[in-house]
Amino acid sequence: MTRPSSFAFSSSQDGSQACGIRMQWLSALGAAAVLAGCSSTALPPWVPGVPTARAPSPAVTPVADTTQQTARTTPVAPNTALEALPYAGEVAVRFPDPSVRYQTPGLENGRRSFTTNVELNALLQKLSTDTLGQPVRLAQINAGTSQQGQSISALVATQGEGVNPGALDETGRPTLLIVAGQQGTDAAPTEAVLVLAKELASGGLLHPLLAKSNVILVPRANPDGFDNSTSATANGTALTEDHLLLQTPEARALAKLVRDYRPSVVIDAQEFPAIQPTLAQFGALRAEDAGLQYGYSPNVHEFIAKAEREWLYRPVTASLTQAGQRVDWAYSASSSDKTLRMASPAPTSLHNLSALKNIPSLNVQSRGADLQRTHIQRRVHTLVTALSTALNDTITRSADLNKVQSFVARDVASHACSGQLAVAAQALQTQREVPMLNPQTGADQPVRATWISATELRTTLQRPRACGYWLSAQSEPAVERLRLLGVQVQRVAEQAPVLSDGYTRTDGKMTVSRNAIDATPGSYYISLNQSQANVAAAALEPDTPYSYVSQGVIPSLGDLARVMAPTSLVFEEED
Repeated sequence: MTRPSSFAFSSSQDGSQACGIRMQWLSALGAAAVLAGCSSTALPPWVPGVPTARAPSPAVTPVADTTQQTARTTPVAPNTALEALPYAGEVAVRFPDPSVRYQTPGLENGRRSFTTNVELNALLQKLSTDTLGQPVRLAQINAGTSQQGQSISALVATQGEGVNPGALDETGRPTLLIVAGQQGTDAAPTEAVLVLAKELASGGLLHPLLAKSNVILVPRANPDGFDNSTSATANGTALTEDHLLLQTPEARALAKLVRDYRPSVVIDAQEFPAIQPTLAQFGALRAEDAGLQYGYSPNVHEFIAKAEREWLYRPVTASLTQAGQRVDWAYSASSSDKTLRMASPAPTSLHNLSALKNIPSLNVQSRGADLQRTHIQRRVHTLVTALSTALNDTITRSADLNKVQSFVARDVASHACSGQLAVAAQALQTQREVPMLNPQTGADQPVRATWISATELRTTLQRPRACGYWLSAQSEPAVERLRLLGVQVQRVAEQAPVLSDGYTRTDGKMTVSRNAIDATPGSYYISLNQSQANVAAAALEPDTPYSYVSQGVIPSLGDLARVMAPTSLVFEEED
């Protein structure tokens, strides 16, 4: 395929209509916040060899008065906190409740616990039952089963009778996937997604948007963690970092949803701690309501990164800022030194791996993983604002998303057998002044910290891009996982020689050497002439700690080879 010298994208022809639909959200989110997404910047022309622009730091503004906002939900009741504030009242003043009150089982007055798994499933089942036979369907589906046997429920919302992947494809509308509750201790994300689920139903503020989009909601991806009051899954695996290895049934359920429904955009909703370890390291508290980070990893296509910045990150930042919320990058603090780091660029998180799958993605984190119920209405409001903005912008940019993803799929496939592959990359370390709060007075207290940025990467290891990878017949576990990730894997039917590079490890260093192997019947071939080529490479290049070799999914280096020339292999017919 010949690359164009420039590649420009026009605005969606339906942009003005989508903005009109957005006006129905004005009463809940405020005109400024909603209209901000209607002015998203188009992708600039792409010129080979010209690096993409660095994303600016998000604007951080003082918390504004939100008392002028209205909604159709119940007015705010007086603040009758069930628990003592975890910090001075002067800090709490910086985070006033919104002028709307969100209602879910876990947000009822007097509750000390959040929505239980039983209550969550009952709510989704009621929404599903109420729309049977209706033009707009909200259908509860079982995405999978947790390690302790609980259903991982999803809600598919669409205008049409069918809710299976084929039916959603036939609508021609973009699909937004929102996942919450990967950490069992995340409270506000699950409650916020349940708010969205109710608003998608007939009479809800989001209901009209289903004429222009499909929505899939996973309110709680880790039900065992919630019941056990732990962040990790039942066996101790961090679900947030299991999206390439797929060691847990929870990660497999999410991978299958992404593979089958092929969403246009993926949003990962989480929470971050407000108090520690920043208080111990800096004598200050986190100041922001929301942390944002778009999916980025070695080999993510530059057009996907641009789409994430221009069509997700910036509109969501603008909407939150105009709603009186402070926004920063999503980051975590070290418990041993004054280092702040954005999430790893490894393709192991949902948002990073989705971007590598050519799906624009965004990680949205609300403040409060360590606040129990303190400020819960504000925390939910943060996420409802961010998630509804993402939905609106998915609609507005539907045509552009189709253009970008179609081009990127072809462009990624066209690089088989040519160019360089980034095997590993390192995040940039710099210094940054980060806004925080004084824990006694609540005043702004900027701190100077070492900053590890995941949006600026330095390639530390690269190799010539192979034509594909050969796997031995003993590699079925790897094949199964690759197929769950949407990678095409073919089974060899007839023995044939293959020119390849084999891997050897000497004194901890990986090297490759040219040789010829016989691809025997029953072994496997993964061509890089496919849209998911970079996902396959992330899993199969053995140097990284998250590779299938390093993690024992592939038995040994001898079970894997880089195929360095086009092959004439004969494959078994697929079912």
